[in-house]
Amino acid sequence: MAIPIILYTAHHCPFAHRVQIALRQIGLEFETCLIDITVPRTRDYLAINPNGMVPALVYGDLVLTESNLICQFLSDAYPGHLLKASSEAGGALQRFKTGYFVEVYFAKAHLFFDSTVFSNDPDIKKAMATKYVDAIARHVEPLLTDAAPFFGESERPTLAEVLLGPFLLRVLALPKHDHLVPGSLPDALEREAPRFYAWAQIVTTVNSVTAIWDEDLVVRLTLERIAKMKAAK
Repeated sequence: MAIPIILYTAHHCPFAHRVQIALRQIGLEFETCLIDITVPRTRDYLAINPNGMVPALVYGDLVLTESNLICQFLSDAYPGHLLKASSEAGGALQRFKTGYFVEVYFAKAHLFFDSTVFSNDPDIKKAMATKYVDAIARHVEPLLTDAAPFFGESERPTLAEVLLGPFLLRVLALPKHDHLVPGSLPDALEREAPRFYAWAQIVTTVNSVTAIWDEDLVVRLTLERIAKMKAAK
C-alpha cells in the first residue's frame, strides 16, 4: 500500500519547488496543499509546521521540513537515478560529489544572483551580475566537465538538478525583466561558462522542473517583495 503523501507548498517558492521536482522524478503520488506565504500563516498550518515555512511534507505519520533534507530523504528512501544508495558501487562518491556541487553553487555563486535581483541600484545590479558570472566560471563550471547531459554523466536528472532546478529557472528567466536582472547575464554566462549555461538550458526544459513554474507569478511577487523591503528601510 502506497504511503500517503501531502506536500504543503507555494508554487513561487524555489525551495518548496525542489520537493515537487523530487516527488515527480521518483514517480510518487502526492496531494498538494497551497499555502499563502505572503500573509501570516493560519493556525491550522502552524499546527503542521510551527515555523510557518514551506515546504512541509506529510509522509505517512511523519512531518518533514527543510527542502534539501526532504529531497535527501526521498532520494534515500527511493534510491535510483536521483541518487544511488551509499552501499551501491560508486554511491558514496556520487553522494559526496553531489553535495559538494550544490554547496559550492550556493556558497560561492548564488548569493550574487540574489543580490542582483534585490538591489534597487542599477549599478549594483550590474556589478553583482558580473560577480555571479565570474563565480560560476571560477567555481561551478569546472564541476560540470562530465555533465552528459546531467550531473555526473547521468542520462536522467539527479539530486543536483532537483536542488538547483528552481534557481536555474530564475537565472535564465529573470534577465528578460531588466528591472530585476540585467538582460546581458545569459550571454555572459554562455560566453564565460559555456558548460554551465548548456547544462542550465537542459535542466530548465525537464518536465518535472517546469511543471508548476509560473514566470509571471514569480516576477510579480518578487517585485512586491522588493517594494516591501524598500518601504521598510
